[in-house]
Amino acid sequence: MPVEVDVGLATLSDQLTLATVLLYIVAMIGYALDLGFGRVRSTAKARTAGEPALVTVGGDAGGVSQDTPRDEAPEEKAPPAWALRAAPVALALTWLGWAANLAAILTRGWAIGRWPWGNMYEFVVAMCFAAVSAFLFMHLRYRNLFLGAFVTVAAALGLGFAVRYLYVQAGPVVPALNSYWVAIHVSAAIIASGLFIMAGVAGVLFLVRKDSAVRLPSRQDLERVAHRAIVVGFPIWTFAVIAGALWADKAWGRYWGWDPKEVWAFITWIAYAAYLHARATAGFRGKAAMIVQLIAFACLMFNLVGVNIFLGGLHSYAEVPG
Repeated sequence: MPVEVDVGLATLSDQLTLATVLLYIVAMIGYALDLGFGRVRSTAKARTAGEPALVTVGGDAGGVSQDTPRDEAPEEKAPPAWALRAAPVALALTWLGWAANLAAILTRGWAIGRWPWGNMYEFVVAMCFAAVSAFLFMHLRYRNLFLGAFVTVAAALGLGFAVRYLYVQAGPVVPALNSYWVAIHVSAAIIASGLFIMAGVAGVLFLVRKDSAVRLPSRQDLERVAHRAIVVGFPIWTFAVIAGALWADKAWGRYWGWDPKEVWAFITWIAYAAYLHARATAGFRGKAAMIVQLIAFACLMFNLVGVNIFLGGLHSYAEVPG
């Protein structure tokens, strides 16, 4: 019996995805303006009180603070009013984009009556949502607003790539995907991937940051963000790999079959395990640790996208357009 698709909801989902891209792009511009011009200065107040001037670069939340003696504080003009509002406006737009992203996922699922990650397009849309969710959660916990520009641009590029190159119309999936394991295995992979994207963004910034780049966070802060994201994401990815093996046994009668997706999921697990092990036992810190975790991130990206595009196997049902 053919499955009916609610065309109206499917169209709404597509429109919400496009709105999400726009909101993330505008939010990214706001974060960039905050990093470049939104310097919140307490210099004048500190001078009046006879205290050292606290110069916060990059906005109120997550900026880089420098305590400068009162008589050595640099003479700088107060930022324009719009620059002081850039960070809160960007954060509000990020939340709006997050809500639109979530609504796009839900309406896609309701339109077809299944879990909305049965192909590469749907998976990437959900993965971008997970990455922004990880950023917003960590901002609420650690005030790492400085990553906003980079996470939102990554999410916008990911969604743009999905819309342009991976899009398929809402429709039924192959029988192997009509399983409750989609909610278990794929959901865990999406959540872990979002956290790993956060770590990857922090790792790239760590490597490109120069000592003179005062508008970016310190390398110690970037390394701390990456490590926290991986510590949370790794056990979730471990669970996703185990759940995938259990699903494979139920669907194909074996836990492991050297399918390319299975192999690269395990390679990714080994790479992140190597990062955590080296950091815990060998004292890996700084550039060496970031390089290892970026190698793991590259394995993750190839597993999530490259395997489906370039390699075959039992996971080739991902419906990547030709």
